[in-house]
Amino acid sequence: MENVILVIHLVLALGLIGVVLLQRSEGGGLGMGGGGGGGVMSARGAATALGKVTWILAAGFICTSIALTVIAAQNAAGRSVVDAPITDSGATTPTTPDLGTDLLPPTGDLTPPAPTVPPATDPAAPAPAAPDAGTTPATEPAATAPVTPDPNAPVVPPAN
Repeated sequence: MENVILVIHLVLALGLIGVVLLQRSEGGGLGMGGGGGGGVMSARGAATALGKVTWILAAGFICTSIALTVIAAQNAAGRSVVDAPITDSGATTPTTPDLGTDLLPPTGDLTPPAPTVPPATDPAAPAPAAPDAGTTPATEPAATAPVTPDPNAPVVPPAN
C-alpha cells in the first residue's frame, strides 16, 4: 500500500513540474498559445486549463503527502529512537591495531636543532674597510656603451 501511494506521489510530482513549466509567465515562459482567437487553446483558454490541471495535481500531491505521513506514523507504532533501550549484547569495544612506536613523537629533547651557518671562505681575511666620505673611490664605474638605433626599427614621432 505504501509503495503504491509513493509511486502515485512521484507521478504527481513529475506532472506538477511539467504543468508548471508549460504555463505562461510574464516573460513568456515555455507555455503555448501566443496567437489570437478565442478557442479552447487560446492564450486565455490555455491559461485556465493549465491552471485547473495545476490545482488538481497540487491537491493530489498534498493528499498523497499526508497519506504517506500517516502510514509512516502507523509503522512507527510508538517506537522512538530516543526511547529505545541501550542493550549490551556482549559486544566488546573494537581494539586498535598495534602501530608500533615509529609514529609516536620523540620522547627526548624536544627543542629544535640550531640552524647551521656556512663558514666563510677565508675566515682569516679582514673585512674590506669602508671608504671615507671625503675620498673618491679607487675605481671608476664602468662606462656604458652608447646605444645605436636599429635601422629596421619603426620611427615613432615625438609626442607634442
